[in-house]
Amino acid sequence: MPAPSYDELLDLATSVALEAAELVRVRRREGVEVAATKSSPVDVVTEADKAAEALIFERLMSARPGDGFLGEEGASSTSHSGVEWVVDPIDGTVNFLYGIPYYAVSIAASLAGEVVAGVVVNVASGELFTATRGGGALADGARLELEQDDKPLGQRLIGTGFNYVAEVKIAQTAAVSAMLHEVRDIRRLGAAALDLCSVAAGRIDGFVEEGLNRWDMAAGGLVATEAGARLELRPGVGGNACVLCAPETGFDAFAELVGRSGFLSDG
Repeated sequence: MPAPSYDELLDLATSVALEAAELVRVRRREGVEVAATKSSPVDVVTEADKAAEALIFERLMSARPGDGFLGEEGASSTSHSGVEWVVDPIDGTVNFLYGIPYYAVSIAASLAGEVVAGVVVNVASGELFTATRGGGALADGARLELEQDDKPLGQRLIGTGFNYVAEVKIAQTAAVSAMLHEVRDIRRLGAAALDLCSVAAGRIDGFVEEGLNRWDMAAGGLVATEAGARLELRPGVGGNACVLCAPETGFDAFAELVGRSGFLSDG
């Protein structure tokens, strides 16, 4: 069986993501029910997370039964085709729980271990981010191309996030405090996939967070890099991989700031 094109994978991911986003909207209107917790009592899973992942799994596996699947809420399948789907049914579940309109459905397709297509849908606004490897990134169909102007650190707006494990969060908050006086400001918006897309769209000038999983960054990371950002994983101060993402020009200065602020184990 010939390998699918990146565009074919993106078209399928987009169709399924939009259907899942509509399911999540309906569930939000009907009322949110916490189903379980994961890494800590504040790391919640809702019934909508589970329902959205079940829908995505069924649609993708029906369309491409030989593919693999890795979902945040536990759905999985071994790949026999070389394609694996990496899925976060609701990225930003706490925002979803509280009705803060910043949460997303994120679906990425990986081929031979490399992410080649990705879609992130902001459920509340409907904004659609898409990308294919080597094919660029789009927001609602408009091409995203980052300006490479090497903005001074003091003029950069930085996004971040915090781990649900208390010991890691303590280290992260100390690093944020150290960074804060060197940049324009810091935003903690609560959905890493959308934060990475915000780097791509030029809405923030950099992003750093320790402890993300593949489903948090697979699709959003491709959107960011295809728009002209660099994304790297470095050892975090809490013992997990730390994601750094910023426009290619100026990335090194951002990475040096991340290190001296204390986000990294070798900082």
